Amino acid sequence: MSAARRRTVVDALRRGAVPESGLDLLATGLGRFEAALDAELDAVASGGSVFKAVRGEYGSGKTFFTRWLGERAKRRNFAVAEIQISENETPLHRLETVYRRLTERLTTSSFPPSALRPVVDAWFYALEEDALAAGATEDELPGEVEKLLVARLAEVSRHAPSFATALRGYRAALADGDEATAAAVLAWLGGQPHVAAAARRSAGVRGDLDHFGALGFLQGLLTVLRDSGHTGLFVVLDEVETLQRVRSDARDKALNALRQLIDEVHSGRFPGLYLVITGTPAFYDGQQGVQRLAPLAQRLATDFTTDPRFDNPRAVQIRLPGFTQESLVGLGSTIRDLYADAAAAPERVRTVVDDAYVADLARAVGGALGGKVGVAPRLFLKKLVGDVLDRVDQFEDFDPRRHYKPTVASSELTDVERNLAAAVSSGSASADDIDLEL
Repeated sequence: MSAARRRTVVDALRRGAVPESGLDLLATGLGRFEAALDAELDAVASGGSVFKAVRGEYGSGKTFFTRWLGERAKRRNFAVAEIQISENETPLHRLETVYRRLTERLTTSSFPPSALRPVVDAWFYALEEDALAAGATEDELPGEVEKLLVARLAEVSRHAPSFATALRGYRAALADGDEATAAAVLAWLGGQPHVAAAARRSAGVRGDLDHFGALGFLQGLLTVLRDSGHTGLFVVLDEVETLQRVRSDARDKALNALRQLIDEVHSGRFPGLYLVITGTPAFYDGQQGVQRLAPLAQRLATDFTTDPRFDNPRAVQIRLPGFTQESLVGLGSTIRDLYADAAAAPERVRTVVDDAYVADLARAVGGALGGKVGVAPRLFLKKLVGDVLDRVDQFEDFDPRRHYKPTVASSELTDVERNLAAAVSSGSASADDIDLEL
């Protein structure tokens, strides 16, 4: 891999974050999903649509999995957007906000977020090329492009006529050399609120995007992506389990919005869309989550009573197995080798931080979290890179077995990790182990 990709991966792990790219090098235990997921991506690229629910405990690698799948989608020329669901920033029951986050996070293999403007510009370029190929002269070109715009967005305009209107306004502002108006109209097209009234008037649109208009705009975005040369759109709604912690009325609205999205995907309204959500088992099985809305529970129902080895990767809901001690050590060794390839002292890194030491560090970090290996990967990799590999590479006399004792500070833990560490320090493995004075 290139030095830039390697540096991006290592820097993310040093921060305790999931890398944005290069995940194919780190994938552990995901081979069993590849054939089924690749077949689904190919079906979407051919005009289909897919909804997938990913299930896994905290630390099982849900974010890693979706980014790994997003990389596979990008290699098929999909556009990709990852959206973090949260009560304050991106409430799921407000689809106009979800759509806005989608356009803000939209990325392609050529452009980082937000790739909305390059995609729209490429679409207009494609329309011009099609018009010229059909025999249009330079004088006839604007009119022929307008005809193609109307024809390509005919289905979209039935649900969201303002989408096509805004595109016309954007093109007209560019033709007039009015960059400020063009940028404002494109922001409105991306779902941004509080766009200047003058820009909206010039484009012939009114108000802000609402909950119901968002689905029409998503349909329009898919059309623009397809006609500008992209095979589809891969969207991740991450951390959907946060719905369990919102007010009951907002939770019910969000669950119904999720049910609506699933039905729209399965109805074929969004050709070229691969939609993924992630959540914990408690979200899918608990009464404060999916089970609260019976129609949604029926749509996501999947049998997980069999041996995990025989889980069906083609099912609507798939289960991530999480890390074991062996797979965590294997991942650590992979990271060690990746780091060593660009290290100042590669042989010393491989010799000092051998597989035996990687296993010892994995056990130490897992032990600090109550032996919950499945929750340990983030913290383990952060300490491996930042506390051990960096020091071995920079200091010739540093020996992690003699000079480093793994410590876990509360400030560097997530809430889940902090709870497990607190249970270890108090000697209580569960709520049942705590003595109460009555």
